[in-house]
Amino acid sequence: MLRTMMGLLAALAIGSAAHAKPQDMYATNNGVKIHYVVDGKGPLVVMVHGFPDYWGTWKSLMAELNKAGYRTAAMDTRGYNLSDKPEGEAAYAMPNLIGDVAAVIAAEGQKNAIIVGHDWGAAISWQVVFNRPDLVNKLVIMSVPHPVGFAREMATNVDQQKNSQYARNFQQPGFEKNLSAAGLASMVAGVKDTPRKAEYLEAFQRSNLTSMMNYYRANYPRGTGDAVATPSGITAASPPMIKVPVLVIHGMKDTALNAAGHAGTWNYVSEDTTILMIPNAGHFVQHDAEGLVNKTIRSWLNDRR
Repeated sequence: MLRTMMGLLAALAIGSAAHAKPQDMYATNNGVKIHYVVDGKGPLVVMVHGFPDYWGTWKSLMAELNKAGYRTAAMDTRGYNLSDKPEGEAAYAMPNLIGDVAAVIAAEGQKNAIIVGHDWGAAISWQVVFNRPDLVNKLVIMSVPHPVGFAREMATNVDQQKNSQYARNFQQPGFEKNLSAAGLASMVAGVKDTPRKAEYLEAFQRSNLTSMMNYYRANYPRGTGDAVATPSGITAASPPMIKVPVLVIHGMKDTALNAAGHAGTWNYVSEDTTILMIPNAGHFVQHDAEGLVNKTIRSWLNDRR
């Protein structure tokens, strides 16, 4: 009887350790502290959110991947929630954002990771794999096309040009005065989603609205038609070849980014490329099609383990 009880207690202890609570952690990039939340054990998955968002957007996916034997590290990108909020547009230039991802990987004691990104997090993730390919062993992108595809659509697709007007507005000095934490929380979480909305409101009240706009001012292409430049360092004729497997997920009701931008992505990847188009999901595809997105990423990663 005593031996049985001891066995049960040991099993409970192991189970408890396996389901430890998420931990708040910090990485530092040139004096800027980046908050991230970790959970689970196994290969490292670094998750990078977009606008307007925070690390909590990944809670459901984190749980899914933790059960599958992955360690997840979900970032608050600079300017958001518990991360530092440096002043000035230049602080949000892409090299700094790439450095923030590198800092999280280093803080976890790893040389590389699976990178998952949505919206600005996806744009950052593309640039990480271009500029620091040593940091990425698999790439999962939500919503944002490969930069060459996006530049093509911005130059030639009138619908995409119209859909990008919000970004033009964000680039205008002082536009953040038109925004509020409550308004952004309602936009992401939905008015009726009270628990999620409350969490977003709290995160956005700790965030900096000017910082959010500085992502657009420092990095979003300016102009339309022939005035749109191909992203710095990337030409349509010879973009950097991505040498890791890539999964792209897009909600076809996205009103910010057209699905057409993903056409031809496979031309810039030397490993396998998987593209999932979800007809009834919008821009926040990880919320709109939560179950399908989670299962797809879990299965895709497991098949390439």
